[in-house]
Amino acid sequence: MLRVSLTVRLTDLPLRQPAYVDLIDWSALSPSEGQRLREFGLCEGARVEALHRGGIFGRGPIACKVGRMTIAMRRSHAAAVTVRTGPDSLDQDRAA
Repeated sequence: MLRVSLTVRLTDLPLRQPAYVDLIDWSALSPSEGQRLREFGLCEGARVEALHRGGIFGRGPIACKVGRMTIAMRRSHAAAVTVRTGPDSLDQDRAA
């Protein structure tokens, strides 16, 4: 059985698609921005889901579910987050 896992930026994740954070480019964020996201639970391995894209044409902030918390983050911050979707994500969800 072929198992494919896809990685995309959080900005490109389809709405309501569960995923897990694969990588965060902390160098793209200021220290205070990175600290704020860590305080909200955004770290490698965290379960995330894009809920809503704000602004005109969906190019504004993104409402995301991180674990059980819903947060809003700037699009530039979400672009620094790479997430993993697919069967590997489902396996991690079952193990949790």
